[in-house]
Amino acid sequence: MSTTRKTITLTEQQNQWVKSQISNGNYTNDSEYFRDLVRRDQRKNNYDALKEERLKVAIQAGVDDIDAGRVVDGEIVINRLRERLANG
Repeated sequence: MSTTRKTITLTEQQNQWVKSQISNGNYTNDSEYFRDLVRRDQRKNNYDALKEERLKVAIQAGVDDIDAGRVVDGEIVINRLRERLANG
């Protein structure tokens, strides 16, 4: 995997925070700390995208139930959507 060098600017408070993470043994250097932050952000955004997709699928399933006449009570639709979201 190739790498790219980046230059960033931090406030003194932010710099001290990064240094403290390294001195506490959480990371071996600045680069490791920032790569970890990027990986965490990537995981979070991927999770959010999956969550959004699941919500869209659940809403469509509720609409399909109404259109097919399987449900006429909106509260039933909401409860079914909640169940589908909870069960993945």
